[in-house]
Amino acid sequence: MVRHLEKEDNFGDWYLDIVEKANLSDKRYPIKGMNVWTPYGWKAMRNIDHFIRKELDATRHDEVCFPLMIPETEFKKEKDHIKGFDSEVYWVTHAGVNELDVRLVLRPTSETAMYPMFALWVRSHQDLPLKVYQIVNTFRYETKQTRAFMRVREIHFFESHTCHVSEEDAQRQIEEDVEILSKIAKRLCLPYFLSVRTDWDKFPGAYYTVGIDTVMPNGKSLQIGSIHHYRTNFSEPYEITYEDENGEHKHAHQTTYGMSERLLGAIIGIHSDDKGLIMPPDIAPFQAVIIPILSKDNGPLVTEAARALEAKLSEYGIRVKLDDRDARPGSKYYDWEIKGVPLRLELGGRDIENKVVTFARRDTGEKGTIEIENIGQGVELILRMISSSLLEKAQASQLSKLQEIDSLDEIPEGKVLRLGWCGCEECGHKFEDSFDLKILGNPYAKKEGYAGKCIICGKDTGMSVLAARTM
Repeated sequence: MVRHLEKEDNFGDWYLDIVEKANLSDKRYPIKGMNVWTPYGWKAMRNIDHFIRKELDATRHDEVCFPLMIPETEFKKEKDHIKGFDSEVYWVTHAGVNELDVRLVLRPTSETAMYPMFALWVRSHQDLPLKVYQIVNTFRYETKQTRAFMRVREIHFFESHTCHVSEEDAQRQIEEDVEILSKIAKRLCLPYFLSVRTDWDKFPGAYYTVGIDTVMPNGKSLQIGSIHHYRTNFSEPYEITYEDENGEHKHAHQTTYGMSERLLGAIIGIHSDDKGLIMPPDIAPFQAVIIPILSKDNGPLVTEAARALEAKLSEYGIRVKLDDRDARPGSKYYDWEIKGVPLRLELGGRDIENKVVTFARRDTGEKGTIEIENIGQGVELILRMISSSLLEKAQASQLSKLQEIDSLDEIPEGKVLRLGWCGCEECGHKFEDSFDLKILGNPYAKKEGYAGKCIICGKDTGMSVLAARTM
């Protein structure tokens, strides 16, 4: 049997090993960082997309699909935006053998593609709020070492874009985005921190950015998404104006919210173990796998009962797979363990006699039986228990990696740090450069005050920030 790398010893190599063995992605495509989505990985990503669509549709966002390429003339209208992305974009310079008069950008994100159209769509206050989203691929020239789902050059990406009559209404949209995030993250069993990014790390062109970070087992943070308040920073250069009730023309206030395939990378990193993936039930391609336990005398009987069990669970709404390959049960256990199927169901002659199905949970290894008569309800209950257990365990792990420090004498490894900062950019850069750490920002929701000193200059401050090494 093939030995897996161990998660605790070398997280980076373990992660790549698990992705390959579970066949989630194929990196052998002849463009580095542009990987092929295999059927199993794509099923998981589509399930994540389903929950994103569900929450956006429920909050009256409309789905759109904009072109891939953006004219350079539109891309350069917002000076901070082009400054922030210019080194990361792919340029299209020729159509066939003809050089283009205006270069085209493969979208790194879609502000500059959408907003010329928003200027045409928005005319009156009655057109607002405008709330749209799309799930598309974006392109950024990632210069660091690529890693499936975490650092790629073609990125599967969700982004919502909204326009509002006022800064206050746009802020209400930010709060709605935070609520949408909480519902999606619960489905994925992902804990996270919300941090207001520093001015030098906010999204190019934003008034402020809220980073969405989760913590990997090695203590490094992984940004899985972000929410941006733009005020009128984009509506002014793109002339997105509306006529208010008094006939006055005003610029719209805007927001965006984006998350990427890093969600899947975070799920792999946080939940899986040395044996393979552990998939949260809501996004698992298969929530349960049925393994028939055959003997010389009962093969046809068990096979027929297994097919009936598959049909019954499918009818109940469970994503189920019957593994009827001509292979030993142990080999099948191993294969599905790697793929992280939440629940294994075994059905043999004795189970049929006792009118039960034997189960084994992927997350804990717990085994037991479910009465066939109540199989749908029983499987559904166990899947809910697995989801709750995964989220609780992940939250506890993230909190265990959070450490408050008030001195630079000893910076702990493998931790997300909470520390005092005066807000001065000079102190912030000095801290980041000295310790190869990134300031993630101050907590978005300040539930309690902070009374301490800036860890660099020693000034009294009411601001605490999170800092970490990043993936």
